[in-house]
Amino acid sequence: MDIKFNTFCEAGIRRCNQDVWRVQEMLGRTLMVVCDGMGGHSMGDVAAETVCNTVCRFWEENSWCADSVKKVFEACAMAADALYARSRVVRPIEMGTTFVMASIEGDKVTIAHCGDSRCYLLRDGAVVHQTADHANPRLGPEAVSRCFFSFNPEVAVPDVVQLQLKEGDRIFLCTDGVYKSMAPEILAARLQDEKPLDAVVDVIKFMCEKFSTDNYTGILAQVE
Repeated sequence: MDIKFNTFCEAGIRRCNQDVWRVQEMLGRTLMVVCDGMGGHSMGDVAAETVCNTVCRFWEENSWCADSVKKVFEACAMAADALYARSRVVRPIEMGTTFVMASIEGDKVTIAHCGDSRCYLLRDGAVVHQTADHANPRLGPEAVSRCFFSFNPEVAVPDVVQLQLKEGDRIFLCTDGVYKSMAPEILAARLQDEKPLDAVVDVIKFMCEKFSTDNYTGILAQVE
């Protein structure tokens, strides 16, 4: 299957952007990753970059291996180790990031997430899959129960699902700065507008510019 995609990554009203994204195209596979550095701790951008780059490197070095749940867990374990090591280069630093990925291999997509960054699979006017946020409301409205965190690596446990794809499907990965900027039904409708991907992304970016209170990042892909 041919995959077309369009991306955006903006600081919004924040002074710095702690979101990181990658799209990595390999033989017969397209990997998309979005990480949102945790703003309540130090060096969220470094945490996001470390986890994102480690997962992408693992996928590239293991491109011969079919996508699987086991492969995701191995990549995430390596990313957690890399974050732990990075946080202790000079002194122990408390830093963390959310994580969401989608790897398209043939007519199958492997979706994994840890935290409250999301992935949507849209088909024929409906959201056929949406990741469930790992939220922890007891600790506050922005708290998550799972993420990559340098002081607590055991919470880096992703949820993983593998789904069949059809021609015309759209996949959208984003940070919470996107979906908290508009009502869920509006986001779903805009993602499925019968327009080119760049036009769809422009509309979503416009709404984020008006209403987002955070960094906002997204990857919109379409199966051709």
